[in-house]
Amino acid sequence: MEATAQQILKDYYGYDTFRTGQADVIEYVMQHHNTLAIMPTGGGKSICYQVPALLNQGTALIISPLISLMKDQVDALTAMNIPAAYVNSTLEAAEMEWTMQQAEHGAFTFLYVAPERLENPRFLQTIRHLSISLVAFDEAHCISQWGHDFRPSYRSAVSILDKLPERPPVMALTATATPQVADDIKRLLQIDEDHTVRTGFARENLRFQVVKGADKERYIFDFIQKRKHETGIIYAPTRKLVDRLFQFLNRQGVKTAKYHAGMSEADRQAAQSSFIQDEVSVMVATNAFGMGIDKSNVRYVLHYALPMNMEAYYQEAGRAGRDGEPSDCVLLFSGQDVHLLKFLIENSASDTQAEYQKLQQMMNYCHTQSCLQTYMLNYFKDPHIPEDCGRCSNCLNEFEKTDMTKEAQMVLSCVKRMNERFGAVLVAKVLKGSKDKRIKQFGLETLSTYGIMKNRTEKDITQFIHYLSAEMILAPTDDKYPVLTLTDEAVRILKGEKKVMMQIVKATDTAEADYDETLFEELRQLRKELALAEGLPPYVIFSDAALKELCRFVPHSEQEMLEIKGIGERRMEQYGEQFLQVLVQYEQSQTVPVQTKKPLLQEKQDTPSHLISYEAFERGSSLDDIAKDRDLTPLTVSNHLFKAYADGKALDLEQFFSEEQETAVLDVLKQHDELPRLREIKEQMDVPCDYHAIRAVLVHNGILE
Repeated sequence: MEATAQQILKDYYGYDTFRTGQADVIEYVMQHHNTLAIMPTGGGKSICYQVPALLNQGTALIISPLISLMKDQVDALTAMNIPAAYVNSTLEAAEMEWTMQQAEHGAFTFLYVAPERLENPRFLQTIRHLSISLVAFDEAHCISQWGHDFRPSYRSAVSILDKLPERPPVMALTATATPQVADDIKRLLQIDEDHTVRTGFARENLRFQVVKGADKERYIFDFIQKRKHETGIIYAPTRKLVDRLFQFLNRQGVKTAKYHAGMSEADRQAAQSSFIQDEVSVMVATNAFGMGIDKSNVRYVLHYALPMNMEAYYQEAGRAGRDGEPSDCVLLFSGQDVHLLKFLIENSASDTQAEYQKLQQMMNYCHTQSCLQTYMLNYFKDPHIPEDCGRCSNCLNEFEKTDMTKEAQMVLSCVKRMNERFGAVLVAKVLKGSKDKRIKQFGLETLSTYGIMKNRTEKDITQFIHYLSAEMILAPTDDKYPVLTLTDEAVRILKGEKKVMMQIVKATDTAEADYDETLFEELRQLRKELALAEGLPPYVIFSDAALKELCRFVPHSEQEMLEIKGIGERRMEQYGEQFLQVLVQYEQSQTVPVQTKKPLLQEKQDTPSHLISYEAFERGSSLDDIAKDRDLTPLTVSNHLFKAYADGKALDLEQFFSEEQETAVLDVLKQHDELPRLREIKEQMDVPCDYHAIRAVLVHNGILE
């Protein structure tokens, strides 16, 4: 099973080895065990059910509450010529019926379905005729009543298992499951602890940061300006804030889309499409956006305000860097955030006490001085907690501490003299010495603190007040218009018993990219054009990570390109030629020869990688044995042998094909003026033949080098 699974991994997905936990999950499912996989966002959960489904006969039934994810997944599968379809409320009646008819005839390897559809008699009739290879419950935390996104309709979908003629292996996959949620999932789906795979929640490519008391709009704009060519998501807690940020960024010339539940379905779909297709670089949204968005090249996620709980935050922040590339997750915190969330909790139907506990844990996260990732892993009771991440703002000590005790005493003294009856805006006006009519109305111009901070702007003073609130020195009330009150900490500061050391983010230089950014943009543009022509999201063709690797290594041939992580045989056949043309043209345009890196496999060896494979083959090892020993695919190994032959090494090419196969390949070539792709040759041959044999024939006849 393992060798075959690895071959599928390489040919379809372009990876030589599985990520942590993936092989275990696949093995359990292939042994017909019900399995639970708890892996972080971007950890490769979809491969865990796609590989066994491709290894088995029949249709894999993927149950998901995420309609947008279904389309993305089906697009990605069909792009690799894998039969797949989805059934949900977005289909017209005629499309639905056609899909049902095709499914009944076993036309699909994958069938994605929304949980609500499982109650439909027509759908139940269809699946009773299917040979189902496995059932996967994606976003499985939605099944549990203890999950942060519990959906009763999804829980009831579990009953579908009792309606199947034969019970296939069942998978549950989630990125955010506390021990309580995991136990609930295992009980509902009859999963043993022995077949539960937990890889840990740590994301080694994510860099977490908490920023307190900042001018949020100014911070966001400055952050985006430094990343003009990168894609990001900004989460805001209310529709009103989303609209305001959207208008602000567009006025500043930032290509921005917005998404919230107050928009029409058509407008939401249009916004999501523009973001997926890289037509806009920034999405401003409420938490209604993102579930099931499989966009791999999101480089940052900013939270304008405090999320309700750690599960929601980690899931939303985790939408950054799904391709494994370094990405930023920044939480902008102010004391006002807490009051909004308390209001939402009080007006919700949920367990108020439990929600307050979760909110307190989020507040603790914002104030902790320890590693931010370690704090989150402890929250999830992760058994695989590594050492501190060394990347977050706390680990890197990215803040310069400035003594702001004198300024804090001015603010606190003013609040006290105003009898703790007013909010941040009016306190700032008094400190500035404003002529606002309300100052005179309340007689505040007579206070000794009036105008004592006149050398600062009202906006700066207000932001400093928010910082003091975030540090729990000031405590805004829970009123509709919060009033500032002094805490015990404030009294100590006024008495001179404690200092206020405000953290200011250090100015840091942007790290220089280790690849040619101009070439990267050319490849991105080509990818965008191909995606538009085929109606696919750009990242389905090649990920940003793969494009950066192409820029680092600048391969010269299909064989070299196949050594790039993330580029598999299937996509190479479809898109490789166009990308190679850009790479060749780029290299020819350089006045100085391009100094490219060598693939990691070759860097670690004194002997070139293709010669290592050749020498092993000459010693009598088979293609499969070499592939297994070197964590390669047999196809890559055969490419190594042909490359060695081109270098002048002795190799009997006729051992790879029969005379009949050679004749068939050459007959196909006679029908074409130009050399067709290998897939086209294979499809037009009238005798069985694999890609090893076709390439060997072409090399043997001098058609390929």
